[in-house]
Amino acid sequence: MPVIAVIDYEMGNLHSVCKGLEKAGATPKITHSLKDLQQADAVILPGVGAFDPAVQHIRARGLEQPIKEAIASGKPFLGICLGLQILFESSEEGKLPGLGIIKGKVRRFIPEPGITIPHMGWNQLQLTQPKSILWEHLPYQPWVYFVHSYYVDPIDPQIRAATVSHGNQTVTAAIATDNLMAVQFHPEKSSNIGLQILSNFVSQVREKIPA
Repeated sequence: MPVIAVIDYEMGNLHSVCKGLEKAGATPKITHSLKDLQQADAVILPGVGAFDPAVQHIRARGLEQPIKEAIASGKPFLGICLGLQILFESSEEGKLPGLGIIKGKVRRFIPEPGITIPHMGWNQLQLTQPKSILWEHLPYQPWVYFVHSYYVDPIDPQIRAATVSHGNQTVTAAIATDNLMAVQFHPEKSSNIGLQILSNFVSQVREKIPA
């Protein structure tokens, strides 16, 4: 079974992510060790909470460069929720710079009548990269689980893999470019659809492992 490093920087819902990976046929390894990240077949960066504490925790543990090296190495990399947002250059939520791996900014939902912020609960994806491996074996416009007040706004629209609408605002729900994928929703809380997404990621990891 492929070994997937799940980065521990005290800001992630690690247990449910690992449980989902085990169901998807992978061996998760919770770690903040450079050696583990280098030896793993793939890397997942989960995250819940606020932007500034997250990047502080990442940098305090010396994880910024290993994350960049893991992505540059070509191994499959998946960001989840806050783990998507901190890949960007900056956020309206905080003052600290993000990791800057993806060009663009994290923005707050604009208040409008009849919508709640945070955007919380089940919502449908519009797949803008329908052939992405993340979406294999999924129905058209699948339902997934969100909890967020901020969303990513990439400079390059081509990296959007899915969008979601909340009120009159349609925002990026997932990105995918080469080996780097990241989602704003929580696959580990998205029932069978989320398990299929994790299984799709694990399938890609298996394909990358030398025979």
